[in-house]
Amino acid sequence: MDCILKGANVYIGGKFVKTDITICDDTIKSLGVADADYPVIDCTGYHIFPGFTDVHVHLREPGFSYKETIRTGTMAASRGGYTAVCSMPNLNPVPDTAANLAVQREIIERDAVIGVYPYASITKGEDGGELSDMEQMAEAVVGFSDDGKGVQCEEMMASAMRKAKELDKIIAAHCEDNSLLNGGYIHDGEYAALHGHRGICSESEWGPIARDLELVKKIGCKYHICHISTKESVDLIRKAKAEGLSVTCETGPHYLVFNDCDIEEDGRFKMNPPIRSEEDRLALIHGIRDGTIDMIATDHAPHSFEEKSRGLEKSLMGIVGIETAFPILYTSLVKTGIISLEKLLQLIHDNPNERFQIGTDIKEGEKANITVFDLEEKYLINADEFLSKGKSTPFEGKEVFGKCILTMYKGDIAWKESMTEN
Repeated sequence: MDCILKGANVYIGGKFVKTDITICDDTIKSLGVADADYPVIDCTGYHIFPGFTDVHVHLREPGFSYKETIRTGTMAASRGGYTAVCSMPNLNPVPDTAANLAVQREIIERDAVIGVYPYASITKGEDGGELSDMEQMAEAVVGFSDDGKGVQCEEMMASAMRKAKELDKIIAAHCEDNSLLNGGYIHDGEYAALHGHRGICSESEWGPIARDLELVKKIGCKYHICHISTKESVDLIRKAKAEGLSVTCETGPHYLVFNDCDIEEDGRFKMNPPIRSEEDRLALIHGIRDGTIDMIATDHAPHSFEEKSRGLEKSLMGIVGIETAFPILYTSLVKTGIISLEKLLQLIHDNPNERFQIGTDIKEGEKANITVFDLEEKYLINADEFLSKGKSTPFEGKEVFGKCILTMYKGDIAWKESMTEN
């Protein structure tokens, strides 16, 4: 779509500049006062960002399309301002061979409205018993993960790290020690004790992180830790970075906004890892501010209504979040002065792009992968409006600022709210 986006505050090179963007075919043709004879989209008062990058989403296809499809998941992502997502491998078939991965890649090519970068699994079937065909898949994936399950065997993880190092690929680890779960399903904290729920201890997360960081010291692979939620995890990662290890990590919006005393008796507050204590939440905030936590990823994990309507104990783990991430983070962290808007862009664009070597910036000659936000618009989150098939969110009814007006991927409109064209 040839057009001129006129008069916005544009995030370029880590700062905001008021400028026009001229788009021709799929590319940013120029930045500055536009003189081309293209349709003009008036963006006065809006902010234009490079399309966000989410390194942890569940698109559920192939295998579980009743929960989500690549089409609906990427449409939801575009409505949230995202133009690049990394899809997790807990699918059917699991992408553990080149043939199985090809099933997913074919659907991505056909149905995705933004860029989708798949992970392959670390082990066959994500069962932990045998390494996947990592070498066959390396060129076609962003990294390797057994997300949804932790790799329980230390030697298996060591073997995976050695192979990933050889292939120059990232291990993205779901860190969870099954021997410490004891049937728990929310954080082992104040709410669980008051309401008679079985809790998940913090060590089930930080214990495997400590184990894996020792392996990284010996092996030297690129290691990324998924969805951290505990203060001990932050401390371990801070120390590992100080030692110069190639370690990055992510946390999710819900861990930064809620503590376990905010939980309600509803499946929309159930995810893995669980929402932790206020002490943990504050440690995560500190980790965001001092650079220990590199990025914020949504862990967008849609399920059917029936699967999420069984209460805290019996609902499946996972919530949706890709349509709400930016307004939640902007409202809760930026407008409150905890971090700057520029820092938020580092967490949801700059850092994930650099680590995973995906996504684009707003530069002349780059693909036009951009998103336009009205930061002044205030509204209530309403899951009935989601484009995702999943509707289970702990942010239902929350008042937020920041509405996505337009998202473009390679110059085509992936999402559009309402704007003035001249």
